[in-house]
Amino acid sequence: MPTTTTPSRAISDTVIDAVLSAQIAVAWAGEAGETTRLGWWKTDLMSEFGGEDLFKRLLPKTWDWAVVQGLREAARRHDAELRSKVHDPDAVISLYRLGFAVDERADERLLELKRLGTTPDVAFPAFAELVGASWARKPFEAWVDAHGDAKYEIVPNARQLKGALPGNLEHVVKSLVSALLPLVDQYPLPHYLRAR
Repeated sequence: MPTTTTPSRAISDTVIDAVLSAQIAVAWAGEAGETTRLGWWKTDLMSEFGGEDLFKRLLPKTWDWAVVQGLREAARRHDAELRSKVHDPDAVISLYRLGFAVDERADERLLELKRLGTTPDVAFPAFAELVGASWARKPFEAWVDAHGDAKYEIVPNARQLKGALPGNLEHVVKSLVSALLPLVDQYPLPHYLRAR
């Protein structure tokens, strides 16, 4: 897995796009608002009369990217708040904190895609397919389940994955997503502890 010393450009666009797609999908599913999904964070960004309406008026050309970025940021902040309560927060690797190089590259890639003039549904087709017309819990559970099985133990306010942190970023993300099951009322903060 790329580390904080890995140049961010060394991470391929395909891998970063998969990371972003997973982050955005979980952020979308975690919303509570007009259409309550899992209710993990109190946002209503991806709804016709919520964030979409606001951003369409404020940013007519890039409103869809503003929605996606807002979703991801809301989830990242919630994740950070929960990470701060873990015994060794600096050692935590979670879906929204994958290490400096990866996080930096993901931020760069979002801006890059936005500048290219593409739309989020074209940039992240797996996410677009998941979102579809409306929220349904079963398709989201099936999407999470398709990421494989994860072995974890329940620790206070979190799920800590067992074993060493995989060396492959794609495997890390798949494990973190799969550890969301079973879905619960509070974001379960699936995470690895990085060896020090």
